[in-house]
Amino acid sequence: MADGQATVELALAFPLVCIFLLGIVQVTLVARDAIAVAHSAREGARAAAVAASPANAAASAVLRAGGLQSGRLTSLTIVSGDEVRVTVRYRAPTDVPLVGALVPDIALSASATMALEP
Repeated sequence: MADGQATVELALAFPLVCIFLLGIVQVTLVARDAIAVAHSAREGARAAAVAASPANAAASAVLRAGGLQSGRLTSLTIVSGDEVRVTVRYRAPTDVPLVGALVPDIALSASATMALEP
C-alpha cells in the first residue's frame, strides 16, 4: 500500500457519508411531522365531537395539538349525520443542510372520524 492511501480514501468517502447521515436526519424529521399531523387530526376530531360548534373547536384543537407551523397547516372539518371527519394537511419542510436543497417540501395528510356526542 502506498503511504496516505487510507487518507485519500477517507477524504473521498467522507462527503458521501455526511450526505447519507443528513438524509437520515431529514427522513426522521418528516416522520416526526407525519406523526404530529395524525395526532392533530385525532385531537381535532375529538374536540369537534364534543363541541357545540364542531368546525371552530376542531380548528383550534388542530393548531394546539401537534406543534406544527401554522403557516404550513390546513384543516378541513366535515360534519355529516352523526359523525365528524377532520382532515389535516401539512407541508413538511425539508430544510436540513444539503438535503433540503435536493428534496422539495413533502405534503403530509391525515384524517380522523369520530361520532358526535350528544
